[in-house]
Amino acid sequence: MLSKNLTKYLHSLQLKKFRLEHNAFLVEGAKSVLELLSADFQTELVVVTEQFYKENTQKLEKQPFRLEIATADELARAGTLQTNDAALAVVKTKDNDFLYAEKGEYVLVLDDIRDPGNLGTIIRIADWYGITKIICSQTTTDWYNPKVIAASKGSFTRVRGYYVELTAYLEKVSNMEHGIGIYGTFLEGKNIHQTSFGNTGYIVMGNESNGIGPTVERFVTHKITIPRFGGAESLNVGIAAAVVLDNLRRV
Repeated sequence: MLSKNLTKYLHSLQLKKFRLEHNAFLVEGAKSVLELLSADFQTELVVVTEQFYKENTQKLEKQPFRLEIATADELARAGTLQTNDAALAVVKTKDNDFLYAEKGEYVLVLDDIRDPGNLGTIIRIADWYGITKIICSQTTTDWYNPKVIAASKGSFTRVRGYYVELTAYLEKVSNMEHGIGIYGTFLEGKNIHQTSFGNTGYIVMGNESNGIGPTVERFVTHKITIPRFGGAESLNVGIAAAVVLDNLRRV
């Protein structure tokens, strides 16, 4: 049985102030925990069901972390998932270096993405298309929010995120990266299916309701749009990111 103090600690990591205080975050579910065990993260604690332990004994026992056995009900009560019959981990956060686009790569830039599920989905999509760096505005939801980590399905282990004052960051990019394109998604812009991307650059995705803000818009060198053929008012930002990155990778 998990102790009350341990359960309380796990509950506390659902809140950003305690994640910052402990420099730690939650990873939940079989797929995410298994990916974590093969990644370059410092893991503090892993709580698993007996069945998960039996299926992954070798991976679990060779790792230098505290290991606890619990029931599926205890895991569900301790974490954020309604059903978790496998595993939960407490992991130390990382301090990433400042991230810029190296030659031949693209960086994804997020302006005020508020929904944790959207951010997690974008991380997963970025991983699918080989994007390893995401720059987030200070108002973008916390990278280590349990809902973000869960929605990323383990992709957080391969994609790095960095929070910046976005206008200052893009101003520096504009000054240091002459000729590098900064592409932004708008309702009005060049048809993305007719856009030629360079081999290096930045792609800016905007807020779910308001799009890219005016202070960020002024740094965009190429306005692009996903043409609409039906009656839907807008696209989910995660879906839009997938469309943009798919077109990017077709070049």
